[in-house]
Amino acid sequence: MPIKNIYFIEAKSPGAHIFSRQPFPRLGTILLATILRDRGYNTKVFIEDLSEPDWKTLEGADIIGISTITSTAPRAYQLATKFSEKGIPIVLGGPHPTFLPEEGLKYADYVVRGEGEETVVELVEHLTSGLALNNIKGLSYKERDGQIVHNSDRELLHDMDTAPIPDFSLVQKWGEKAVIPIATSRGCPFNCKFCSVIPMFGRRYRFKSIERVMEEIRAVASRKKAHIFFIDDNFAANKERTKALLRRLLEEGIHIKWSAQMRTDIAKDPELLELMARTGCFNVFIGFESINPKTLALYNKHQKVEDVIGCIKTLKDASIKIHGMFVLGGDTDDIETIRNTQKFVSRLNINSIQFMMLTPLPGTPVFEELTQEGRIIHTDWSKYDAHHAVFEPKLMTAFELHMETLKAMAKFYSWGNVIHNFLRMDFFYAVVGLYGKRSVKEALASSKKYLKQLEEIITDGLKADIHIPLPRENKIQKM
Repeated sequence: MPIKNIYFIEAKSPGAHIFSRQPFPRLGTILLATILRDRGYNTKVFIEDLSEPDWKTLEGADIIGISTITSTAPRAYQLATKFSEKGIPIVLGGPHPTFLPEEGLKYADYVVRGEGEETVVELVEHLTSGLALNNIKGLSYKERDGQIVHNSDRELLHDMDTAPIPDFSLVQKWGEKAVIPIATSRGCPFNCKFCSVIPMFGRRYRFKSIERVMEEIRAVASRKKAHIFFIDDNFAANKERTKALLRRLLEEGIHIKWSAQMRTDIAKDPELLELMARTGCFNVFIGFESINPKTLALYNKHQKVEDVIGCIKTLKDASIKIHGMFVLGGDTDDIETIRNTQKFVSRLNINSIQFMMLTPLPGTPVFEELTQEGRIIHTDWSKYDAHHAVFEPKLMTAFELHMETLKAMAKFYSWGNVIHNFLRMDFFYAVVGLYGKRSVKEALASSKKYLKQLEEIITDGLKADIHIPLPRENKIQKM
């Protein structure tokens, strides 16, 4: 089949969150579009969270690739169905279809499992030449008779420098002031119970060279008000490498705002903290996860509450702002755990927080565990956004987990929080507080309907799949 136009869509998130004001895309679609563009194809990337896609342009695609995580899967499936009905071949990729490829193939022609750089190129080449697909590693697909085929897994990319620098100009309607995602590594050796990074990207860290990372930074540093988000699961996984990279920024005189995900152990390296502050570190995202020692152990999080407290105080002393992330609802958590966590973060004056309900995402150990125990209430994936209770906790009800978590968020993102930041002239976090208030208010407003649905499922004993219709605002327009 002749192939010229290959377009990618990143499906829309189902609800608002405190950083909805500054969404940024996942890198996968942009990287794949860049690779195929370099091979002569006409490629575009549409990010629904950024802007309304050009549906007319999408109708002219020869292939459409749709990227999805678990919470965006219903929207991704809706898009896949609509364009498939127009005769356009559909390729699904991302964590959710990687772990549930047979589900994805109900809506798409092909599923790319795991890292897609090589698989997608081979798929396009085979479709162009009419060759059989059975030797493309990492691919799942349907035969003409409807039989599903899962080819063998593809090996993880060995040399991280081989992929091209992502071309962000391929993203349609993306402003100059956007936050730019850059990945300097993949993989994670830690085994957090609720995380799918290891089955997706492997246990071993794979690093780009410092020179390659600098190329990517230089490519975007000239943007107006450039703000880079290093999307590595742990930007300081190798502290000496991270410090060497930050020294290069200083040597080249590159002045940018940047943020990154890190672990509490950065607080034990004063030299690293100094370099972070000097190079424009705006804030760090840290998964503290819990203040309950039993829950930390349950999550396989090898840190103590004292480490959390020490990290927060040390980073504040270094004038580095903190976005703290906590996962509530572990088997050793109860209502008081949630309430105490809110008091803890308010007392230590963390700049911003996310209280997330433990969510059994496909591909994670907790998904397997809760499935075996029959504790998953439903599989309406749009509610698997860490802001809905979707399983039965041990020491409280699902209703209590849901409402207490939202109430704790509401107490943190109070008018007092907003006014406090305004008086300190910290306008960014004042605005974050306003968005936090709004998103929590919306979540509380929608909770009545959702909790009623939960009650019906639990009361009737229906531990089975439910598929709540997509909200009307998610309908495709102008088609």
